[in-house]
Amino acid sequence: MRITASCSIVACTLSVAGLNGTEPTEVGKSPVSAEQQVPAKERQAFRGPVDLVLAKDGSWAATANELSGTVSLIDLSKGRIEDEHVCGEKPGCIVPFGDRGFLVTCRDSGELVHYRIDSRRLREVARIHVGYEPLGIASNGKQVFVGLQATGEIAEINLDDQRVTRKFPVGVWPRYLDISEDGQRLAVGLSGQSCIAVVDTTSAEILYEEPLSGGINIGHLRISADGSQVYFPWMIYRSNPITDFDIQRGWVLASRIARIRMDGPAYREAISLDVPRKAVADPFGLTITTDETRLVVSSSGTHELLVYRLPDLPFQGAGGPGDLIDPRLLKDPDLFFRIELGGRPMGMENGADADTVWVANHLRDSIQQIRLSERRVVQEISLGSTPEDETQKQVHQGMAIFYDAQRSLDQWYSCHSCHLDGGTNAKAMDTWNDGSELTTKTVLPLTGVTETGPWTWHGWQQDLDASLANSFVSTMQGPPAPPEDIAALRAYLSTLRLPANPFVGADGELDESAARGKMLFEREDVGCSQCHSGERFTDGLIHDVGLAGERDQYEGYNTPSLRGVYRKPRLLHDGRAKTLQDVLLEWHRPQDIGGGAELSEQELADLVAYLKTL
Repeated sequence: MRITASCSIVACTLSVAGLNGTEPTEVGKSPVSAEQQVPAKERQAFRGPVDLVLAKDGSWAATANELSGTVSLIDLSKGRIEDEHVCGEKPGCIVPFGDRGFLVTCRDSGELVHYRIDSRRLREVARIHVGYEPLGIASNGKQVFVGLQATGEIAEINLDDQRVTRKFPVGVWPRYLDISEDGQRLAVGLSGQSCIAVVDTTSAEILYEEPLSGGINIGHLRISADGSQVYFPWMIYRSNPITDFDIQRGWVLASRIARIRMDGPAYREAISLDVPRKAVADPFGLTITTDETRLVVSSSGTHELLVYRLPDLPFQGAGGPGDLIDPRLLKDPDLFFRIELGGRPMGMENGADADTVWVANHLRDSIQQIRLSERRVVQEISLGSTPEDETQKQVHQGMAIFYDAQRSLDQWYSCHSCHLDGGTNAKAMDTWNDGSELTTKTVLPLTGVTETGPWTWHGWQQDLDASLANSFVSTMQGPPAPPEDIAALRAYLSTLRLPANPFVGADGELDESAARGKMLFEREDVGCSQCHSGERFTDGLIHDVGLAGERDQYEGYNTPSLRGVYRKPRLLHDGRAKTLQDVLLEWHRPQDIGGGAELSEQELADLVAYLKTL
């Protein structure tokens, strides 16, 4: 049996009270050892489930709770939590392993945790440090592979020996993956370079890649039962002006489902998801019912499930699909229908029969049982009580706003659509924020945004609240947000934090190359620290660096923070550079914009090594 899961969640920090009776702590800072049981009753904390697994007999489910840093064990027949454990820093994905066990990735602590269920209680079997920002897990019940987003690698894990047996590079941002039944091939979604890679698991060789033109935010991958195809949702960006006309025709951001061959390279086939005047946004989870009659996708931005009759879907290859949903899907109410869930539906699993799907609902703090034939939620199980703390509730409200595509024109996209996980994405985009057309800019990460004014690439926004308010009516072409919503969104953004840096030692120490690079960075004749200064490595000033675009409404560029620069797939304001080496060799040469220093090849390598540690 193939087992797979993968999840993407915003890196946020919320106060969690009442876990084991401890003082409130930040998510990502576990208040107790992971082995210690967390009382399941009378607690007030947002859980934020992002994924779930089910027992084969349908008796229990387990969830990965991103906000509380826990895993929950739920008795499905009784509709209640049986047990809960602190798992690690920001658990993200969960897959079954064995008859009564499961695996969980903890993204910010870089761990894979193996649990077993004994007498309705969770027992930790193993905890393995696998690398940096582990997200998706793929397993066929024997082999286990984990995608490491920060380093662009796949880690293979031996659970018997409780160790990583090897790591191999695959590309930029390997977030989600699935494995063939025979364990010979992996399908990997590379969101940082807009493609799907198919990998030989024995040799670790990339057999072929299928590019997704304009592709961003690749969702869950699911290989068909016969192993011939892999299905996945994703979004597509087209660099057209942000106007009502272009948005409503799918010429700015749009959603798709695709499938590609697992047995050899072939052009992808796809369908469009967006309905005129009622679009789809942020498609995320995907599952295929056990009888393979239905394909189900969670549209996390529009709070619903999308249900399709799989054998009859009009997938199109070269030249397709169209910009909007195929009219045939709208004419046949059994070929395609939508089920409203509310909140933010994320990971999904099939129930014991082909008519049932269970969903982890991140913002409703629940799991939901959906009966497809009835087209409704038939059961919802809460994972905990809502905190009374007003700050926590405001942050949670801001999170809901951040993920809500219904804030945009005809619900085409959310804040998250561009700011994936609160960061950036793989494209330079025309946001219309400065009122100019076709002046594409890389999406600035939102970590530390409340501390790095002024805002926007040109720095023309001097007030963060005004900048946020402008985004709703310009970039999203939606209605104005009331002041209380702007305050909540700002409160949420203030919680965003970077994960652990893979290029820094456990105690924050630098290796020899990075230490030499630090001295170069601070040298006056190299010039980096003249603009990239302070704790956030930005002086908050506007500089003309000779890269102005003809259509730009403003002169010069706001110095971007260098914190987490290693995570960016594109660099400079228009994304023309894809590596730090490119920046220093061509666009930001120290001899041109610094103090005139001529750096050797080794010095450039040292400077890059230091920049990656920031």
